[in-house]
Amino acid sequence: MTVSKIDLLNKQFSRSLLGYSRVEVDQFMLELAEVLGDAADAQKGMRKKIKRLESSLKEYRLRDETLRDTLMSTQKMVDDLKVAAGREAQLILDEARAKADDTVRKGHNRLAQIHEEIESLKRTRTQFEVQLKGMLNAHLEMLERSDPERDKVEEIESKLKYLKKAE
Repeated sequence: MTVSKIDLLNKQFSRSLLGYSRVEVDQFMLELAEVLGDAADAQKGMRKKIKRLESSLKEYRLRDETLRDTLMSTQKMVDDLKVAAGREAQLILDEARAKADDTVRKGHNRLAQIHEEIESLKRTRTQFEVQLKGMLNAHLEMLERSDPERDKVEEIESKLKYLKKAE
């Protein structure tokens, strides 16, 4: 049975000579004791439940705070990693550009060196041709110049041929 405040205020006991009926009052007191006991038990159960829920809530708040801290530190690590990766990428790009520039510079230097070698070889060839022509011209002049001994040899050879024919 549940007894409300209104029930208590409106409860009427029958009257006897000496006051209220003792049986009704005792009965009502037992009902009230039971209702108050049930209410106390329910209140005690509710308090336990509140403590349990407050403990769970505290635990969830700690977890939430831990997760938030973890998320923030993870985000900071990610941001730091992005910055570090960006720096490293920039260093790699700078190094690659420097190597490419060095390779191009070496290629240009080698090309200039090859051009110089080609020009040097052309000059050497031209000098060789001039010297060879000069030497050939000198030999040709020597050959064309009449040599008395050669002329005598040719005359003797001519006579020998003639004599051979005459025989």
